[in-house]
Amino acid sequence: MTALVIGANGYLGSHVTRQLVESGHDVRVMVRDGANTIGIDDLTTTRFIGDIWDNDTLRAAMSGVDDVYYCVVDTRGWLRDPAPLFHTNVEGTRNVLEIAKDAGLHRFIFTSSYVTVGRRRGHVATEDDDIDGRSPTFRLRRLTPYVRSRVQAEKLVLSYAREQGPPAIAMCVSTTYGAGDWGGTPHGAIIAGAAFQKLPFVMDKIELEAVGVDDAARALLLAAEKGRIGERYLISEKMISNAEVVRIAAEAAGVGPPTKSIPLPLSYAMAALGSVKAKLRGTDEQLSLGSLRLMRAEAPVDCSKARRELGWEPRPVEESIREAARFWVGLREARRRSKSPSKGATG
Repeated sequence: MTALVIGANGYLGSHVTRQLVESGHDVRVMVRDGANTIGIDDLTTTRFIGDIWDNDTLRAAMSGVDDVYYCVVDTRGWLRDPAPLFHTNVEGTRNVLEIAKDAGLHRFIFTSSYVTVGRRRGHVATEDDDIDGRSPTFRLRRLTPYVRSRVQAEKLVLSYAREQGPPAIAMCVSTTYGAGDWGGTPHGAIIAGAAFQKLPFVMDKIELEAVGVDDAARALLLAAEKGRIGERYLISEKMISNAEVVRIAAEAAGVGPPTKSIPLPLSYAMAALGSVKAKLRGTDEQLSLGSLRLMRAEAPVDCSKARRELGWEPRPVEESIREAARFWVGLREARRRSKSPSKGATG
């Protein structure tokens, strides 16, 4: 099989690329000019340089390809001006779909997010829990711009699959942990902070659905093999508290976890301050009321559809959290060695 990974230099995309190469596929990758490709530089691939608006490069990269893995997303949910989120996540996806619909593909695997599934406390969500403007519980206007962009992108992909032909499948992936986070994702920064004892506190009553990045990548490959066109699949191993993630990471790094936690009301006060700062200063603040509401929107999801239809069997996410911590510790040690003078050197 010939596979193309668009956004192959990203965190999930690099793991998808690696698994495809290790499985013996003929792999093409498409990355932006100047992108950090350290996560795939050791792999044998055919490289195409261009972005998701470069139609000539898209056509060339898709020519003769069986499966496309689309791993491009703007995750900056804290942006004060959300226009870039919709430009990349919605309109960029639309542009790629227009090329893909005429490419004669076997599968178009779209990396979506579990935030597109309607979740509410006290309810275990499945792929059948939709977010749309008709539901009083999940009104789009109540969602953050980031979530709206992901919902619109996924609905666009599935509508193309139904009406215009690209054999698309949406993979609703939860928060990913593991090694190889060369770009430094926000959730990877929490792991690094715990491993380096840089976290002064943890936020109480914050839980999130999580999965190992290798397991998420494996789910995408299984979807290309076994997934049903026009369907979406939830990809998560379990719900885990932020405090537990930090504890596991610190333990794997051989250090103590933070001893302080801040209660939820104080978190909201800090988030409100971040929102005010963003408005007054015209800056992008990662902790805002919008970002905290997104974290507090967590509720359990049921991933039995992926297990049943794809044969997906993820490892406990705790293993991936430990791998992430060891990755950051190893990266710091390697950087220290590279900066220290060689022993025995003479001049």
